[in-house]
Amino acid sequence: MENFPIVDMGKLNTEERPSTMELIKDACENWGFFELVNHGISLELMDTVERLTKEHYKKSMEQKFKEMVATKGLETAQSEINDSDWESTFFLRHLPVSNMSEIPDLDDHYRKAMKEFALELEKLAELLLDLLCENLGLEKGYLKKVFYGSKGPNFGTKVSNYPPCPKPELIKGLRAHTDAGGIILLFQDDKVSGLQLLKDGQWIDVPPMRHSIVINLGDQLEVITNGKYKSVMHRVIAQTDGNRMSLASFYNPGNDALISPAQALVKEDETSQVYPKFVFDDYMKLYVGLKFQAKEPRFEAMKAMESSINLDPIATV
Repeated sequence: MENFPIVDMGKLNTEERPSTMELIKDACENWGFFELVNHGISLELMDTVERLTKEHYKKSMEQKFKEMVATKGLETAQSEINDSDWESTFFLRHLPVSNMSEIPDLDDHYRKAMKEFALELEKLAELLLDLLCENLGLEKGYLKKVFYGSKGPNFGTKVSNYPPCPKPELIKGLRAHTDAGGIILLFQDDKVSGLQLLKDGQWIDVPPMRHSIVINLGDQLEVITNGKYKSVMHRVIAQTDGNRMSLASFYNPGNDALISPAQALVKEDETSQVYPKFVFDDYMKLYVGLKFQAKEPRFEAMKAMESSINLDPIATV
């Protein structure tokens, strides 16, 4: 089995830049995932975020999770469960408007650390989008501009914990899906594994590495690249031991952003544009009900909608 792609971003400023860019290109084309080291985010900040996330779970989330498990009878299940996940989550929105102050039970230290971490991740996401533009032969800033819409991108963090599970063979930590949005930046537990991606019909572990950021591509990048890059099915396997922390930050298009294949990636003949044109929010409304199903019917549904509506381009800033 090929090695999971690990990208040392420190090499982008050395003579190894071409081979590093090639590694990113190969990962985007053949994996839909890669792992970053030397990404420029303070390791001390990452340690603080991890400690405070785990403390917050113990203090504010663990009891609620146990009550949910008891209410749904998940521990006593005798057959496979396909309509629930073994996870405890909450969502922090950063852009266009933060909801951090509205989330109960977050202490000031945690709010401050998460705000600082989100700013670092936002910068990293925008840098990565420009590296993707470079590899795709698109002008610098193209993806950021497409994502912008009229009010800027949507950016938020899903904070998850996957507690020890007595019956991991019957319930997933998180069922298999592709991500709807743009580019996803994951800070995951370095001791407890569980994240897997589907490659060539095989489920492959995404290796936990201390202080790394795992990147994966969402459905929107598959559309914009006209299928050159693909979003990939992934899942979380529940574990009998250890509580796995996961902070997945989603840098997504703005609600009114108009998404379609980049003209530069569509050959002269229009029939080579196999992906639809749509407004991001319309795709999200569809995705909510179909998250755990294949992405192709979602694209087909958007194509059908496109043929019945005349979409006017949104002015970009």
